Amino acid sequence: MAGSALPAWSWASAAAARDWPSKPVTWVVPFPAGGGTDAFARPLSSQFSKISGKTLVIDNKGGAGGTLGASFAARQPSDGYHFFMGGTHHVIAPSVYPRLDYDIQKDLVPLALLATVPQVLVVNPKRVTAANMQQLLAQLKANPGKMSFASAGAGTSHHLAGELFKIQSQTDILHVPYKGAGPALQDLIAGNVDMLFDGLGSSAAHIAAGRIKCLMVSGSQRNPSLPDVPCAAEVGLPDYNVTTWYGLWAIKGTSPELQARMFEEAKRMGASEEIKAIWAKNGAEYGSMTQPQFAAFVADEVKRWAEVVKASGAKIE
Repeated sequence: MAGSALPAWSWASAAAARDWPSKPVTWVVPFPAGGGTDAFARPLSSQFSKISGKTLVIDNKGGAGGTLGASFAARQPSDGYHFFMGGTHHVIAPSVYPRLDYDIQKDLVPLALLATVPQVLVVNPKRVTAANMQQLLAQLKANPGKMSFASAGAGTSHHLAGELFKIQSQTDILHVPYKGAGPALQDLIAGNVDMLFDGLGSSAAHIAAGRIKCLMVSGSQRNPSLPDVPCAAEVGLPDYNVTTWYGLWAIKGTSPELQARMFEEAKRMGASEEIKAIWAKNGAEYGSMTQPQFAAFVADEVKRWAEVVKASGAKIE
């Protein structure tokens, strides 16, 4: 029996994938310029243009801990020319926002892990006199509720990293949410808040310039880009393991062929020497997961952070 012909839509999808990209591609980035997500999106945009010859537009849509941008992305056309670049914040959001108008696991399709970055604790050196973590912990315990930490917004990884730190260090720190890591960083630099739990990618340049000071890297190992900064395990917080990560999603309904094309482009971008150098400078690693592995990772992260939210009692202010 002869093989049956493929449906017309399959032929159309295959043809569209062969010609892709034939026009500019848009990535919705759910935070303002200057934050961690944007800091990794911009170099990828430049690399995409070099590889494909087409423009990759970064569309910044900040607000509500990254959920406004995710909601906007979920409503974009599923034509293979609209994608969403989110991260840790978006697997936390379902546990802290009671009425999201999108579902990160149903309305957006996980494609690729783009970067993993260690979380760092940075302080304003003019506001915080502590020279190391031991001194900071002593200062926090002597002044409960009087020192403050900024975040990229309620329910973001910055916020939950702070809440987890408070639980494990048995300290009380005032949370001050912003509309993105960029504004939070600027207010930290300006001296309006004491500290920030941030992804190293957005803080690295400011640490190097001396505008802010890094006192700790999360996890059980020091980061090669900050060899003199102790890790959490060294300062008495062995279970403080927080990693910021950034990933790429397709819009629900995007054909598998077009998803595959974008995934392959993401792999090519990550393999470039230019991206490798930028990621290394920011203490980051490019993801090596397959698309199914990233989908499973996202599902696991939703469950993991739900447990942290429950334990911390974190709420939207």
